[in-house]
Amino acid sequence: MRSFAACTRAIARQHGFQRHVQRSSLPVILQRSYAMGHSLNDKSLLKEAQTYVNGEWIAAKSGKTFEVHDPATGKTIGTQPEMDRADTEAAIAAAAAAFPEWRKTTGRQRSKLLRKWYDLMTENADDLAKLITWENGKPIADAKGEVTYAANFFEWFAEEAPRTYGSTIPASVAGNRVFTINEPVGVCGLITPWNFPAAMITRKIGPALAAGCTVVAKSPGETPFTAAALAELGHRAGIPKGVINFVTALKNTPEVGETITSSKTVKKVSFTGSTGVGRLLMKQSSDTLKKLSFELGGNSPFIVFDDADLDTAVTGAIASKFRSSGQTCVCANRIYVQSGIYDAFAEKFVEKVKGFKVGGGYDEGVTHGPLIHDRAVSKVEAHVRDAEKQGGKILIGGQKLPDLGENFYQPTVIRDMTANMQLAGEETFGPVAGLFKFDTEAEVIELANASDVGLAGYFFSRDVQRCYRIAEALEVGMVGVNTGLISDPAAPFGGVKESGFGREGSMLGIKEYEVTKMVTLGGMGESLQGS
Repeated sequence: MRSFAACTRAIARQHGFQRHVQRSSLPVILQRSYAMGHSLNDKSLLKEAQTYVNGEWIAAKSGKTFEVHDPATGKTIGTQPEMDRADTEAAIAAAAAAFPEWRKTTGRQRSKLLRKWYDLMTENADDLAKLITWENGKPIADAKGEVTYAANFFEWFAEEAPRTYGSTIPASVAGNRVFTINEPVGVCGLITPWNFPAAMITRKIGPALAAGCTVVAKSPGETPFTAAALAELGHRAGIPKGVINFVTALKNTPEVGETITSSKTVKKVSFTGSTGVGRLLMKQSSDTLKKLSFELGGNSPFIVFDDADLDTAVTGAIASKFRSSGQTCVCANRIYVQSGIYDAFAEKFVEKVKGFKVGGGYDEGVTHGPLIHDRAVSKVEAHVRDAEKQGGKILIGGQKLPDLGENFYQPTVIRDMTANMQLAGEETFGPVAGLFKFDTEAEVIELANASDVGLAGYFFSRDVQRCYRIAEALEVGMVGVNTGLISDPAAPFGGVKESGFGREGSMLGIKEYEVTKMVTLGGMGESLQGS
């Protein structure tokens, strides 16, 4: 059986179109065939030109829409509402109206609803994975893994919802009794990226709803269909109207973001994205002194010491660097290998990369898909050419793959990297592994910490004392020791320095959506009556 990508190419040829046809010129028959090829088990999960606000599926007030494209083919998937300030304000108003009743629900009631949402995600996992691959491009196996990861945040916070414990505090004033209660912060604005279309949403909505907050979620403009499917499942789970609201926009994204951050009604903003945008949102939020949690850019060091298990380190580096074609915020961006094993590591690492298969996410055996758009490809190409110009040696890859499509790039390994190269100072967000050589612990820690950001770091060693030394010395919010994968709903996720603040997931995640109220009772020290 031919792959879906092959089928669409054949259809295009039948209608006299080249593979890289202008998107606006696609014939209706091709668009329909394309949609049919990605047939969902439950077709009602594909929401065309509508988003979810106040319990209803609506269009933008202006009637405007934007197109969403498959990064593998450039073909149009469909359209979504191009919402603006007025639409966003309406969503905020809906969340505000729902908040008084939602906050009164018990933690156990909220837990049951989140658990139902989790159950619906697992029941519809295949369809959600298809949508993720369609609009994000990651291979279907990776997409299925993301659905599981995303659903697990609902499961985790369903279990946290009944356990938002306060404290009883011994007072320093005789006769006083002091205790605290945790209360929902209020309406929350959630702004999520495209690289994990499902997980970034559930990681924020889960704790917000568990705490008793209502939300306005800005869907990523590149991947809004996954968000819409999640909204539909939330509706089926029985989430009351106004508790979850989704705003969609592409061109109007800055306007929507500014509306959320400047609103006096919105009491909390959670954002995952670039450090530059994070700075802007923080400035916009300053007038209303909102509670903020930001997970921003990274430039993760990955360190392999001489005493590491070499095969384990290579496997960890492959997983950390090339997951989702390098398009994750915690990807290994700088791989430092101690000089004694540098050559051996490089050789084994390249052999692993040779086994990759790049292609459309639905094609059989594909391990790595396209980058999200041509701007991402341009950045990857710039980093590769800069390294090559400054003496880096390309061991494998290093070229675009135009025969596959305009957003494909070869998985690339470059040795003899130096600290003055662009890749050393900037997050590549693509399938390029730069190998740097080092000699001592002190040297590599200085190199690893020579960054304004500090999201994640990794190292491999079999020396227990070294493991403690290096973990404590790295200036990052998360450390992977002898593993290249650190994401887990049970683990607190977040960075330091210009990688942001606040934590997502874990027992700490729900606290980002709560405020602590202290209550002091006076006159409590009287003797027992009748004594």
